[in-house]
Amino acid sequence: MLTGTHTLSSPNRIAVGDYLRHWRKLRRRSQQDLALEAELSTRHLSCVETGKSNPSRELVLRLCERLSVPLRERNAWLVAAGYAPLYREQQLGAPDMHTACKAVQHLLDQHTPWPAVAFDRHWNLVLANDMVQPLLLDGVDPILLTPPINLLRVSLHPLGLATRILNLGQWRAHLFLRLQQQVQMTCDPTLKALLSEVKAYPAPSTGPPLALGVEHPGVFVPFIVQTPFGILNLITTTTVFGSPTDITLQELALETLIPGDEATAQLLRKLSTTLPRAQSRLAPAGMA
Repeated sequence: MLTGTHTLSSPNRIAVGDYLRHWRKLRRRSQQDLALEAELSTRHLSCVETGKSNPSRELVLRLCERLSVPLRERNAWLVAAGYAPLYREQQLGAPDMHTACKAVQHLLDQHTPWPAVAFDRHWNLVLANDMVQPLLLDGVDPILLTPPINLLRVSLHPLGLATRILNLGQWRAHLFLRLQQQVQMTCDPTLKALLSEVKAYPAPSTGPPLALGVEHPGVFVPFIVQTPFGILNLITTTTVFGSPTDITLQELALETLIPGDEATAQLLRKLSTTLPRAQSRLAPAGMA
């Protein structure tokens, strides 16, 4: 598997042609199709793949764009071709990221009374609004709340929310599919290991599915959870930054849990006025 962890100083340095071949095959693109889209000859593309020709910096970036290569991996391509990395990666706690961090927190807060979180590429919780802690994290075993808090482990581990999710089989399959797609898109070994880990968690007992929520394939899957305040029937929506130039921001996802029925909406509105505001923010991943 080719990832951005290989560098020029590695004993087994990967050539830019190896990255190109790997990602082209991963995206199931022929040399002819990719060459046509990238506006170069098939022969030139073949020479880049075999190492007979070193691509220009502009061509590296063009090929990465056509293959939807993540920013983190684009830096690896550039280094392999002999160029300096283009995309920076800063933790949200860095001074230069202060404005971006405040903007993300503002977006999450504006979703109140609906719970909302931001998480990184490995599903580690970065930021949350005040509805998340009392509704979804209270009662979770402290071992799962040791930073970085991983949302997949919290959702699917028996010591987390698994015993409280009323449509666990449905929700579990949905998360597996999302994670499998992410592994396919990024080739991230950490995500691959995480997928193997959560798949090994105990599966819900077999039996007829609970008729608690309606699934609309390709649109949404309900998240139905028992909380100390009652049952919440929720639908998740995910937002990502459209055109970031920072790796951290590209890999950040904002997820809002919106009501799936009017009873849930009324309960959340009521709770937003009665629950105490968080005395301190959840410790974000990657922040001091």
